[in-house]
Amino acid sequence: MSNRWKYFVAFALLLLLPGLVNLRAQQNSNSDVTVIHAGHLFDAKAGRMLDAQDILVRGDKIVQVGANIQVPAGAHELDLRKATVLPGFIDVHTHLTSARGGLGIVSAPRAALYGAANAKATLLAGFTTVRNVGADGYSDMALRDAINDGDVIGPRMQASGPIISITGGHGDISTFPFEWHISGEGVADGVPGVMAKVRENIKYGADVIKFAASGGVFSKGDNPLNEAYSPEEMQALIAEAHRLGRKVATHAHATIAIKDAVRAGVDSIEHGIFLDEEGIQLMKQHGTYLVPTSFALYWFADNVKSLNMPPYVVEKAAIIIPAAKLSMAKAFREGVKVALGTDAGVIPHGMNGGEFWAMVELGMTPVQSLQAGTVSAADLMGWSDKIGSIESGYFADIVAVSGDPLSDIKLLQHVNFVMKGGVVYKSDF
Repeated sequence: MSNRWKYFVAFALLLLLPGLVNLRAQQNSNSDVTVIHAGHLFDAKAGRMLDAQDILVRGDKIVQVGANIQVPAGAHELDLRKATVLPGFIDVHTHLTSARGGLGIVSAPRAALYGAANAKATLLAGFTTVRNVGADGYSDMALRDAINDGDVIGPRMQASGPIISITGGHGDISTFPFEWHISGEGVADGVPGVMAKVRENIKYGADVIKFAASGGVFSKGDNPLNEAYSPEEMQALIAEAHRLGRKVATHAHATIAIKDAVRAGVDSIEHGIFLDEEGIQLMKQHGTYLVPTSFALYWFADNVKSLNMPPYVVEKAAIIIPAAKLSMAKAFREGVKVALGTDAGVIPHGMNGGEFWAMVELGMTPVQSLQAGTVSAADLMGWSDKIGSIESGYFADIVAVSGDPLSDIKLLQHVNFVMKGGVVYKSDF
């Protein structure tokens, strides 16, 4: 090669080099970019399916959603063209740090370790966010922090710590003799007592406050048909939590307990077993959410003989289950706001997707049930700008199933793909 050609090639390389460097830099900068090609995408806010959509993810956030998005150089591509893609599911009533049934007494460290296994099962079931409403020893705070630090695989969490309960109520410990003087950690009585307990839970990291407005099924010695806290105590508890920037969930079975809690300004009624027409209208007027925990009704009835539950639990459940199905169906028909919650810990962790089916079984449409487990649940948690929808600026919490869940809601019990914060944790396609 002549010197003239050598000079020409060198000059050309000098001209091309910046472009090559920029291209390599661009490819490197797109190493955390993923483009998902979705065959069908559920628009949770509009309640409709969209065809042939692409989702551009950078880091842990969604950047762009639309048809035929240009794939940046160096981006990863995920082909879900044969799947239905949905926002990561949200469960606002879990007990991750308890084994199924939750009747055993364990240490807080052991409960947190239960939680690590249960959190992974929950995430792999497609639930990328949960609200944990009740855990002894603040074990759910430890689990939440471990997930946030990347030490444990699990959903993003809001945690309540111990359930606030009257003495002898659902949340107190009534299985030991008097002389041992053992009480539940969340026990508080009277207006000053409940205010102090709210402050204590927040001191140790509570994102949300949970209290028991009535008796329950798994607690010994109380009655689900009776109100626990007085209206004055509820008002003080809820007002103090709201003043300190926390939402409030209440375990409420009894009709009067539901109504008094709604009047006091509670954010969500958990279970709502004996909800009547007046209660439904109050909830609609106040914009109170119902968290129905419907799947547990079916699962418990199907499995009660093999669970070896104490007689008092079986007797209470026999009254609760038929009443709850009637109340939930009526609330759904009349348009009460609903957020999906499973009471996981009563049902096995990882079976959360059954709640979609149960709500449809009781009268919701598949679209309504999906919205309950996405945008509505996000709204209840105060995270509507972060989760519950696949759109720009939201966390890249994305799941996918094979088939059309609007035609077969049971598909949501068998999620094939799970992404949380841009990281793929499951892909069976």
